[in-house]
Amino acid sequence: MVTAPVEVLVANAGTDRFLHLVAEAATGEIVGTITGVDHVAVFDDPDNGASLWCLTVDFNHAPPGTGQALLTELATRLTERGRSFVDLSVLAENSGAVRLYERLGFCRTATLCVKRKNPINERLFLPAMPHGYDRLNPYAKIVADEAMRRGIRVEVTDPAWGELRLTSGGRTVLTRESLSELTSAVAMSRCDDKRVTRRILTEAGLSVPCGRTATGDSDDVAFLDEVGPVVVKPARGEQGNGITVGVRDAEALAAAVELARRFCPEVLMEELRGGEDLRVVVIDHEVVAAAVRRPAQVTGDGVHDIAGLIERQSRRRAAATGGESRIPVDEMTRDVVAEAGYEMHDVLPEGTVLTVRRTANLHTGGTIHDVTGELHPEIAEACVAASRALDIPVTGLDLLVPSPARPEHVFIEANERPGLANHEPQPTADRFVDLLFPGTRAPRRLWSPSGAAGAAA
Repeated sequence: MVTAPVEVLVANAGTDRFLHLVAEAATGEIVGTITGVDHVAVFDDPDNGASLWCLTVDFNHAPPGTGQALLTELATRLTERGRSFVDLSVLAENSGAVRLYERLGFCRTATLCVKRKNPINERLFLPAMPHGYDRLNPYAKIVADEAMRRGIRVEVTDPAWGELRLTSGGRTVLTRESLSELTSAVAMSRCDDKRVTRRILTEAGLSVPCGRTATGDSDDVAFLDEVGPVVVKPARGEQGNGITVGVRDAEALAAAVELARRFCPEVLMEELRGGEDLRVVVIDHEVVAAAVRRPAQVTGDGVHDIAGLIERQSRRRAAATGGESRIPVDEMTRDVVAEAGYEMHDVLPEGTVLTVRRTANLHTGGTIHDVTGELHPEIAEACVAASRALDIPVTGLDLLVPSPARPEHVFIEANERPGLANHEPQPTADRFVDLLFPGTRAPRRLWSPSGAAGAAA
């Protein structure tokens, strides 16, 4: 789907041609929406029909059954208008969507529909999807979609690895999700080892937390005594594996170092800094997207225990991310719940929000919230400086900030393969393909640190 202009939606809602319904949670938050089109009002349909145009549900916060409730209410209102049916169109190969709508009461019809080609469905008019496309994860698929939209040939060379070969004219580029041949091995190694990342950013005059390489002796404890609570993490690794946040004493420090060493022999200790977990995507030394990441949370309903709430929320996150995000029920989860004063079998009071993970990693159930429009110019400038210092064309920079709208920040690490699909509707895939195939880019206006549009590129 695409983001519709607000003024268009408001104008449509003022007519009898459209029905816009929303689902509101007990907290007052909008958690779902549905749009129906009345064919009789639009084009005096002789078949007296109507269409389901768009159904969207917030997998993170909507109660189970929200989608069905929205659909039932839409059907009821259209029936009251005297409409004979509600139709919708789904790609024949989208078996998951077909099963979903059949469960909601729809049935298949042998009706021929001809759709006009437009920028949204253009890729469906291209030659058959490349072999292995359906097995790509969302982070590779978003790149393949953008490439095919531009007429760039896409070959899936390793679907499990997310690897593509893109060809346009005489130029061929191999990619793995947002990592491409344009990222040098040296730049990749600078991001791979968090100690090297820290050193390069420090030498560039950028801010990082106090830290040291763990040595497993009294010097580690001395550092802990000096800076207070620390974060212990493998010097190399990803997806939050082996990280312990908020280590406060020597015994916990030894355990945290031992855990980190299961993933990497070298371990980094850093002072614990508070604030929001901010991810900034920089492509071709230009800020493209920024988002705040928050640890996995559950909301009490007064019925289910915490373990059940985690299981339900984990299923929602997996469904929303194609299986990429789940909440593990491990020692960290149980410790976080215990620190909040609960046990896993406790029933969480209705409306109570409980954080169940220490880190905001998306693979462990964290959520992401776009703040590109709020990003402070000083943070944006620092991120561009960091990408240049690392000499990397595409990077996801992780920072801790009191607020994205304020200038204070510290860099935590740099990712050489950021997930572009996590930042929609920001044009991350668009800018990535611009970088790979500059001859296919369309004229555009650049984002500037002042928040104003820059000159056309």
